[in-house]
Amino acid sequence: MLYRENGQFKTTYRSDQQIFPIRQDRVLVLLFLLVAFVVVPMLASDYIFRAILIPFLIISLAALGVNILVGYCGQISLGSGAFMAVGAYGAYNFFVRVPNMPLIPALILGGLCAMLFGILFGLPSLRVKGLYLAVATLAAQFFSDWMFLRIKWFTNDSPSGSVSVSQLQVLGFPIESAQSKYWLCLSLLAVIALLAKNLVRGAIGREWMAIRDMDVAAAVIGIRPMYAKLSAFAVSSFIIGVAGALWGFIYLGAWEPAAFSVDFSFRLLFMVIIGGMGSILGGFLGAAFITILPIVLNQALPPLFRLVGFDIGTAGVSHTELMIFGGLIVWFLIVEPHGLAKLWSVAKQKLRLWPFPH
Repeated sequence: MLYRENGQFKTTYRSDQQIFPIRQDRVLVLLFLLVAFVVVPMLASDYIFRAILIPFLIISLAALGVNILVGYCGQISLGSGAFMAVGAYGAYNFFVRVPNMPLIPALILGGLCAMLFGILFGLPSLRVKGLYLAVATLAAQFFSDWMFLRIKWFTNDSPSGSVSVSQLQVLGFPIESAQSKYWLCLSLLAVIALLAKNLVRGAIGREWMAIRDMDVAAAVIGIRPMYAKLSAFAVSSFIIGVAGALWGFIYLGAWEPAAFSVDFSFRLLFMVIIGGMGSILGGFLGAAFITILPIVLNQALPPLFRLVGFDIGTAGVSHTELMIFGGLIVWFLIVEPHGLAKLWSVAKQKLRLWPFPH
């Protein structure tokens, strides 16, 4: 009753090919955007913006890029942190070296730098796959760490590799308050997610999924593996690069190469696994899970331990968080390998029949 498609007739090809063909989905998305753009800024505090919402939006964008490569094209990558670093430092160099460079073009140019870097390290995908490709992309992580620490030009001759940005503005409006940073990140995320959703359901997305399922069969039916794999690396690296530039410019303000370590790459991969591979929604769900879970555990674990007579310190809470986090990843891999997005899909299928059995 709540999710029925009865009576929703499609009379044109355009209406049949909508991104959200079901009316309930369109209403839900519009309501969600209305709440995110209007209601949340009126209710959230400065701490909520800076500690939860802004990092969640940026990490969601990065997870979206990883999901395009890993979930839709089936190319395992452990170099996401390197692509974020290239995007951040590329945007920084354009921002400080080009006079009066606007913020948005600088972020896009940083994404283009990450795209070229991703294509370069995506070339091994034409010959290797699986764990061998994961090791090849992991080399990008170590290469980027060496590059930004040893080649001082990339860091504007900073001896430690740390850089900083200030006086950010878009169309004359300063990006200094927590609300303005939130609106900027949310706007970029909404636009890029809409474009990605439209891309994966088109011809390019179907080529990626064919390569993921069986690359030999895809080549037999006329799909070019080289074009499909490199295009997936290009699109994924561009999105991750923009996310890295936002992470440096908006969230950190000042950063060094260690801010984009290999741990970041593993976190993004875990987000895709938990959220659901091959799903745009999965990136958001995985990012929300990994962003909110440490905060909840940090607040809930000390009282729980005190109830059973143990006094746990900060280090103990941190180690317990890691153990619970690792156990949840293993649980998702065994019980629900398609992630949280699959659970949401099953719930929608149930709503199509509820409350009737047939």
